[in-house]
Amino acid sequence: MQDYKDENLNAPALDKLQPVKEPHISIDIKHNDTPQSEPPPPPFAPYEPEFFVKSDGEVISHDHHLNEDGEALYRFLLAQSAILPTYILNIHGTHNERRTRVVSRTENGKTTQRTETYTVTVTDFNFQIDLSSYIVHGPIFWSYPDETAAYRGLMVRQVNTPTRRKATKDEITAFKSEDYFRVNGGLAPWQYSDGSYSSNHQASSKTPRAWADEYAASPKLLKEFVYRKVIYGWNTSKLTEAISSAIAQTSYTGHVQSTFKLSNAKISIRPDNRLSRTLSSTLYKVLLIITLIYPFILLFKRFNRHGGGRWEVVGAAYGLKHFEQLESPPKESNDQLKGNDNVNAEGRHPCHIPRVVETEHGMQKLIGYREGEWFKEWEPVIKRCAAMRLTSNEPLKSVKEARADPMGALEGYGTSNLEGY
Repeated sequence: MQDYKDENLNAPALDKLQPVKEPHISIDIKHNDTPQSEPPPPPFAPYEPEFFVKSDGEVISHDHHLNEDGEALYRFLLAQSAILPTYILNIHGTHNERRTRVVSRTENGKTTQRTETYTVTVTDFNFQIDLSSYIVHGPIFWSYPDETAAYRGLMVRQVNTPTRRKATKDEITAFKSEDYFRVNGGLAPWQYSDGSYSSNHQASSKTPRAWADEYAASPKLLKEFVYRKVIYGWNTSKLTEAISSAIAQTSYTGHVQSTFKLSNAKISIRPDNRLSRTLSSTLYKVLLIITLIYPFILLFKRFNRHGGGRWEVVGAAYGLKHFEQLESPPKESNDQLKGNDNVNAEGRHPCHIPRVVETEHGMQKLIGYREGEWFKEWEPVIKRCAAMRLTSNEPLKSVKEARADPMGALEGYGTSNLEGY
């Protein structure tokens, strides 16, 4: 018999020589019988709240989750901010005419006639220009400063200096005056009336997420969170005067009205209850007004502590032009646009191409058109549309879309076609 303790035997050999002390069962598993692995979990899908869009582009949501979770509300506002608003310029020309008519009247079998004069307003031209493609910067999230008279949870305007209180009449008047001047002057929400800028776009002591959390925590039945998109960059008041002056050069003597219309620029979050959804319907709201029920709902919203509350403190801003400081002085200024084409080779509008211009603050990089540059490009189109008495509901998106001047179709009219001179 061999000695199992021999040192010349290695470990594998000892394993082979050791007797089996316990019986065992050998089971062969066929490869076809192996259960298949479970499919991987579905990819993460972001929450998509319920909302609808009104005819003017206002987004209204009664989603239950948005009214209880501030994070979900904040994410929804961020997603909606990625959608640019629609900016339309409407140019409307009218004149008044005095007309006469003969009015017949029969009384006691006797017919009398008399002549009377009346005044009617006649529309000469009415066309629109789409300015949405000239938006080059944003969204930039902003909030009102604490000293501004804004809606902060009640149905009246409040200030938050140092504690939240109802705004006075003078504070409300000052806010409305500054807001009107800012909109017509093309100033950003964080820009002062003298043109200087605030160092912080979100001037409120609370972040947008904190305002969303405050709204979600409110138990009010008719609360509302309003989020607005604003446009800045162009002085629309001066631009309106320039348009009227240009049309007057065509010998037009009527009244010209230029209106800048902003749509797709309001997001409203409202509670998920039957009364709140009823008030969001224009038809039902009109019926409530006719039946004199709506005034009592307003009283409930205004005076009941469980009634209404409004939050309108934050929003998003989009710029028609954007200046940036240069890190190093440029070799040369490029104040003129390259060419006058409406779309460059890459399919982008030339206003999206950065360039270096000289401003009152020195040489700066500019993205976008200044209002004077836009007007220089569109002035011939505006004059031609007014002279041709254009009336159209379809906005012009490019100078190439405007109706061509009939004189340009005459052979030999263009100077480039002249021969023998």
